[in-house]
Amino acid sequence: MVWFITGCSSGFGQEIARQLLEKGEQVVATARRVETLQELGESENLLTLSLDITDLEAINSAVSSAHERFGRIDVLINNAGYGLGGGLEEVSQEELRTQFDTNVFGTINVTKAVLPLMREQKKGYIQVLSSIAGLVSTPGLSMYNGSKYALEGIFESVAQEIRPFGIKVTIIEPGPFRTEFAGSSIKIAEPLPEYAETAGKIRDYFEKTNGKQVGDPVKAAEILIGLADREEPPLRLQLGAWAVERYQQKLENELKHSKAWEDISRSADYTE
Repeated sequence: MVWFITGCSSGFGQEIARQLLEKGEQVVATARRVETLQELGESENLLTLSLDITDLEAINSAVSSAHERFGRIDVLINNAGYGLGGGLEEVSQEELRTQFDTNVFGTINVTKAVLPLMREQKKGYIQVLSSIAGLVSTPGLSMYNGSKYALEGIFESVAQEIRPFGIKVTIIEPGPFRTEFAGSSIKIAEPLPEYAETAGKIRDYFEKTNGKQVGDPVKAAEILIGLADREEPPLRLQLGAWAVERYQQKLENELKHSKAWEDISRSADYTE
């Protein structure tokens, strides 16, 4: 199979690409700076490309180069993205727009560029790296939460739109993993002292937990690669026990809340 992967300079993207090459798969590995892909080595099965997913022209060029080299794209892994810490009032307009341009619009545009090829093939598989933050919100991550919630809603719908073409979608929701997400990848807005006890705590969390996360990127990559061989991969997959527990607890709380207010909710309908 031919795999097109964004965000391969480190973390999940790099590990997935590395494991695929070991298996003899054909890989298109992309990153904003192509020199960061040198660790993947050289192989006739590897095409490394510079790709800023906020640049529509660069996206179309990268997809065209991949198709020209390998003749098809079987699996798209939308991995590129980053976290933005800070409360709503702390985050600047520029920081907000860049977060959504990358995490949301970049992911959308890469997918739009690949879909015509997959439709022509009548087969394809798309993985979208969301986050447990796309299901459960945390003070100090409101903009990041919003970008991942957007991906959750968009690709749940997209999955239904493209299934008739033989194209399947899985939204991946990792918890904390030992990658650079909480290190060099995370961006933190200028703090306001008024938010020290709410949004401000996210800064301490990242500093204390970075490098100590329980999630193993090697195991995660193995799981994500294995999903491509399944006849019916899941629409959603939480990665790591922490993510599973947080999501299941939220589902329980949401159901209790819905039932507690059910009578009032139902009273809004016509009684005829």
